[in-house]
Amino acid sequence: MHSTSYIARRGQIETYFDRTAAEAWKRLTSDAPVSGIRATVRAGRDRMRTTLLDWLPADLRGRRVLDAGCGTGALATEAARRGAQVVAVDLSATLVDLARERAPRDLRIDFRVADMLDPELGRFDHVVGMDSLIHYGTRDAVRVVAGLAARAETSLLFTFAPRTPLLAVMHAVGRLFPRSDRAPAIQPVGEKAIARLLQADAALHGWRLGRTQRVASGFYTSQALELVRS
Repeated sequence: MHSTSYIARRGQIETYFDRTAAEAWKRLTSDAPVSGIRATVRAGRDRMRTTLLDWLPADLRGRRVLDAGCGTGALATEAARRGAQVVAVDLSATLVDLARERAPRDLRIDFRVADMLDPELGRFDHVVGMDSLIHYGTRDAVRVVAGLAARAETSLLFTFAPRTPLLAVMHAVGRLFPRSDRAPAIQPVGEKAIARLLQADAALHGWRLGRTQRVASGFYTSQALELVRS
């Protein structure tokens, strides 16, 4: 059962990306010119996507991959190009529509508007959640990871917003804006704290921590973490 804090935050994220940020996100994830700040975010996201893809097998033929929080579909597209059967889900119908529009027609990608924890999505060889947990608090993020791991056979890759001085300042500044004008706040997470909680979670028995990599690019800071079957 989802926690009330997870459900509330999920609703805020869906509303933000469907109503407030749709056009900005469409531009950010395209080749269109953007401001200097957004250019650093775009570059950071590109580097993070490359990192996660590098952690997946080069040949994904015969593998099922879940892109949990697919956004506009860039990672799903690259996984499908390697031969994966990709299910790409996002809360935002607007982003999923854009992802469908951008995806090459010859690729096998099943785009869905859904909660990434929906059990009807099935089981997967690999699950990837790029920046889809950064708006959740530490304990909710761990619950989501455990829920995703329950449907993963080989590896689970996800990112979180590491607690840094810059993110702390950005979090504080964001509180100054009217609630209607701001995105759901990024929730900085302590690297040691989340590692400890993941290792202690009974639902993650049989999994071990693998690689980790931080990407910092201007106003973008995110940390990738790999979980693999023991």
